[in-house]
Amino acid sequence: MRQTVEKALTTVSGWFAIAGGAVLVAITAMTVVSITGRELNWLGLAPVPGDYELVEAGTAFAIFAFLPWCQMKRGHVTVDLFLARFGPRVNAAVDVVSNILMTAVAALIAWRLWLGMLDKKAYHETTFILQFPLWWAYSAAMTGAVLFAVVCLYTIWRSLAETLQPPRQSPQHQES
Repeated sequence: MRQTVEKALTTVSGWFAIAGGAVLVAITAMTVVSITGRELNWLGLAPVPGDYELVEAGTAFAIFAFLPWCQMKRGHVTVDLFLARFGPRVNAAVDVVSNILMTAVAALIAWRLWLGMLDKKAYHETTFILQFPLWWAYSAAMTGAVLFAVVCLYTIWRSLAETLQPPRQSPQHQES
């Protein structure tokens, strides 16, 4: 069952990461167009209206779209200076603790984004130039944050399974 859950979460996390990358590419292209429009104003071109607002919203989504994939692939920064001396079981136990802490942080972030989204929606706050509702950006970021929290929960399960699995015997200790 764990492999089925891992495959599903890896697939969804991968698609989120691709969507985040596509948004970053779109933001980059829009920024180039906007800067070009500013510089070639004398030719009748103009910057993209609301470019800063679009960069802010798109970047927030992209960051939270990448986090689930990073967690699934164990891509977060770790300090292995001391842990390299210990065996796989100790490292797996440290992974359990770090995944529990990461889950708490991910859940806190998702919860606060949820409350922020509700607040922005209740007060009908909009961006200054484009006048799009701010809760849209919160909602987009929150979807990634919720997936991040779910993936973190799964990684607790994964690291517990790795910690509790019987130790592997080296080839020299196996009987022929």
